[in-house]
Amino acid sequence: MVTETSAFHDLTNELRAILAKHPTLVEKWNALTDIQRNEWICWTSIAKQQATRERRIDRTVQDLRSGKKTPCCWPGCPHRRPSAAKWFK
Repeated sequence: MVTETSAFHDLTNELRAILAKHPTLVEKWNALTDIQRNEWICWTSIAKQQATRERRIDRTVQDLRSGKKTPCCWPGCPHRRPSAAKWFK
């Protein structure tokens, strides 16, 4: 069973489908903290273009397989910072 909770975001349908296709990733996904899952969800879903989201989801699969806990070079979910709230309605 996939852990769907995170600190802020709900698991997207795209990530849910990928985890369903790659059962070996489910254990790694479930081992992440709520904050770490939140970072992956936000990083993949915040992209404006579908092509970018797809690239990020592919990279998520690769990075989780290699043991990474959060997206590389990502400053973090802006939705958790009150100062960034004005940019997200």
